[in-house]
Amino acid sequence: MGLYKSVNKGYKVAHVKRDDEVIVVSGDDKGKRGKVIEVAPREGKLLVSGVNIVSKHVKPRRQGQQGGIIKTEGPIYACKVLLYCSKCGKGVRIQHKVSESKNVRICAKCGDEL
Repeated sequence: MGLYKSVNKGYKVAHVKRDDEVIVVSGDDKGKRGKVIEVAPREGKLLVSGVNIVSKHVKPRRQGQQGGIIKTEGPIYACKVLLYCSKCGKGVRIQHKVSESKNVRICAKCGDEL
């Protein structure tokens, strides 16, 4: 079933949310940690700060505005990241638990709340 499951209308529910700290497990940026800036559930992709830096050629839009090449984060697939557990000090899978009628994500290794 993978790290995200398909729901109606083709959307995918990722295992991470905005402002989560994640670690990249595969690809050129393997081992890098960062905070999730944006989640795109339809594509199953994330924007993570400091990961997958791409050069973007920007054209000046207004008179007097300067164009050029800027460095920005590019999207990566959600399956390439794991949630980072500060207690374990590494990327971990998560479990879902209901406590006080609220869904809570916990670390599968140490049981710490994420």
